[in-house]
Amino acid sequence: MDGLRVNKKTETNIKLPLSFIFFGLVAFVVAQFIFLMNSGALTSGAFRIPEVLMGAHFLLLGWVVMVIMGAMYQLVPVAFLTPIWSEKLGFIQFVITAVGIIVFSVLLGWKINLTVYGAIILIIGILLFLFQMIMTLKKQEEKTILTSFVMAALLCFLITISAGLVLAASIAFGTSFNYSAILHSHILLGVAGWFTLLIFGFSYKLVPMFSLSHGFSMKGSGVAFVSYILGLAVLLVSFWTDFGALASVGWGLLWVGFTCFCLDIREILNKRLKKGLDRPFVFSLLAIGYGWLIHTAIVILRMFGVQDEHVWSWLIFLYIVCWVMFSILGYLYKIVPFLWWTFKYSNQVGKANVPLLKDMINEKLGVILFGVFTVGTLGLAIFGIPQLSFAVTFFLVVMLIASIGYFVSIVLVVKK
Repeated sequence: MDGLRVNKKTETNIKLPLSFIFFGLVAFVVAQFIFLMNSGALTSGAFRIPEVLMGAHFLLLGWVVMVIMGAMYQLVPVAFLTPIWSEKLGFIQFVITAVGIIVFSVLLGWKINLTVYGAIILIIGILLFLFQMIMTLKKQEEKTILTSFVMAALLCFLITISAGLVLAASIAFGTSFNYSAILHSHILLGVAGWFTLLIFGFSYKLVPMFSLSHGFSMKGSGVAFVSYILGLAVLLVSFWTDFGALASVGWGLLWVGFTCFCLDIREILNKRLKKGLDRPFVFSLLAIGYGWLIHTAIVILRMFGVQDEHVWSWLIFLYIVCWVMFSILGYLYKIVPFLWWTFKYSNQVGKANVPLLKDMINEKLGVILFGVFTVGTLGLAIFGIPQLSFAVTFFLVVMLIASIGYFVSIVLVVKK
């Protein structure tokens, strides 16, 4: 964890990242509960009904986006050696974004025609975050490939929320230029653009830190970046032109980009000094493997012309959970203990007996939780595609229990 150490010039008030992270943890549990209450709709493949959309946005906005924002408030100063532009603005942005997510998600489930008003609040919060990050990154003296990934991810995020506002407005006022193209662009840039590019970028920083790796080249990072950006662009064009061959090319480029990223991560791990990797970190590495398998499955399905919407809906689910969510679960299990230990005990080292960093989290419990998440996710996919209602409900219960357990395990860290 030495690579996460910060000095006073780049140190962020711990209350700022933890505010986002703990809001995200609550939203994570809420999302799993909503999914369980709508197990019948999920079984039948009705992913676009208001209640399921509410759960999905509590998961994607409340959990994933808020946790990523919190992590960025901590990691950006460390990775780019520049302090957050305004911590005061960060706390203001947290309140506005949190309110926006709650209002927007609840309106999606109960008064979908009014979601545009929740979207406006949410977008104000997100724009403040984007402004904060841009002002912070402007102060970076030396630009790196990580800068490219983060800036591209922020751009994708901006387009995603803009498309989301258009979708909310079309529902509220009954107008839409091209609803299907906007919806697919919103999903693509939100999931494969904002989330994936950001995980790529910070993985290039975190994987060497957690594995104590040195002497690696990251020679595939440039190809990974260019291929993934081109793939996103080609897919966007295919959505707006309905030219099927372009979609296949786009998915192929995404596969190339993801594969180059995987090869770089393999090289980094091969150059590691730390032979026994921490188990939560291994879970994040497994998520990379899951992500590559899902990209490969998508390319194969495109090759054979599979168009079943039910199958593609579950693939999107697996992409979000096995790649995006699992990555965050694994990294967060490492980051939160370090943040809290640094805040509470770093100044006492050598002056008093302090707990070791490894004592801040129950790693055995983490292994159990990650195993349960994996079983729950695979169970949902295996039994969801053939629409076996009882099994889907059972595995949704498993996911809810795992999410509560994960929440409790993180809360226990800040009690030490």
